[in-house]
Amino acid sequence: MPRTFVWILAAVVVLVVALGGATIAVWIVKPEAKHGALDTELEGVTVSEGTVTVEPQPEPEPKADRRCWNEFGGDPRRSLARPAARLGLPARRLTWTRVLDSYIEFAPVYCDGVLYVNSFRGTTYAIDSETGDVLWTRRVGGTLPSSPAIDGPRLVVASQAGTVTALDRRRGRPLWQVQTAGKVESSPVVVGGLVYFGSHDGRLFAVDARTGRIRWAYQTAGRINASPSVFGNRVCVTNYAGAFVCLNRRTGAELWTTYVKRDAFRYESFYASPSTDGTRLYSVARSGKVVAVDASDGDVVWTGRVGGLGYTTPAVGRGRVFVGGFDGRVRAFRAGTGAELWSTWVGGRIFGAPLLIGENVFLSAHEGRTYAVRARDGKIVWRLPLGRYTPGIATERTYFLSPNARLIAVPGRDAPKR
Repeated sequence: MPRTFVWILAAVVVLVVALGGATIAVWIVKPEAKHGALDTELEGVTVSEGTVTVEPQPEPEPKADRRCWNEFGGDPRRSLARPAARLGLPARRLTWTRVLDSYIEFAPVYCDGVLYVNSFRGTTYAIDSETGDVLWTRRVGGTLPSSPAIDGPRLVVASQAGTVTALDRRRGRPLWQVQTAGKVESSPVVVGGLVYFGSHDGRLFAVDARTGRIRWAYQTAGRINASPSVFGNRVCVTNYAGAFVCLNRRTGAELWTTYVKRDAFRYESFYASPSTDGTRLYSVARSGKVVAVDASDGDVVWTGRVGGLGYTTPAVGRGRVFVGGFDGRVRAFRAGTGAELWSTWVGGRIFGAPLLIGENVFLSAHEGRTYAVRARDGKIVWRLPLGRYTPGIATERTYFLSPNARLIAVPGRDAPKR
């Protein structure tokens, strides 16, 4: 056998062995997509039922805006959108302003003339929406990077101490408390008498809104920072393991789980919550990948990107998906196809979720500005020289802005008269 042929044969063998080794290495390094399961052991979970009880009261005659904003996102779908609102842009005059003891990472909630808001330092405030007067405060323990949730006579507050606590809305008295085995940054939502929230311990919980008793818990196999989205018979959440998980909201039975790949070796990781229009679920991975999945079966419909890291829960309305990135840009994607419709640079990193009110999208940059851009073309139409995480919320007549450690009440220019 000629010596040249021997060397060629040896080289081919070495190459085949190297490729085989690389394949084995990829197989070893490639993470396993773990599916979750209902957790019946509930290790590390306790429920404390209080001695105070509250009964539903007759609804008072509204003295302020009639439409409530009961949870993060303005509805259980976490849509962050009220496209039919007719407020116009914020007026030049303020109704009132109130400084809190620390910054506001997630927006306030509102009903029956009262705003409820968490400061990061750990204080929950009840504030008169017409005057800005503080009606009561309560500290449940731990820091509070989330929005509370209104459920009739109750206010539900999640804490990084690992607790979820129900308070009496009128006086702030504790009614019950659930202690989990991880921090809770997930903003709770209440639908059909059940409170849904996620924990850093990887579990998605459904608890009885009256008593706090655990109805079910599902271990998703990944840390949950996100706030669950509820629609129809489904409750869906994203996690740090790169999964969208959808469950039957009454039983906790898994409907589907979809893991999203970052590359051949890694899965994505989600801090942002899923928002939905009922047809698709939308979220943005920490890498900046925007993902839309089919709400019925979890199939990935389209992907896009924001610049830099992505932490903002998308706002969904007018057939569009609005997302901010660390590159200082807010982008609009077509909800059905993912086509990027426009991109507007505002400067500064965008941590908090955008907000669609009427024809405008509101957002805050971490470096201290709040903006409104037109939903149809992204043109900047309003600025406020304050900002950080969340722009705030809006009701029938009023914007309640939440830049940094302030709450500001501003009427809409086109808002209906009293």
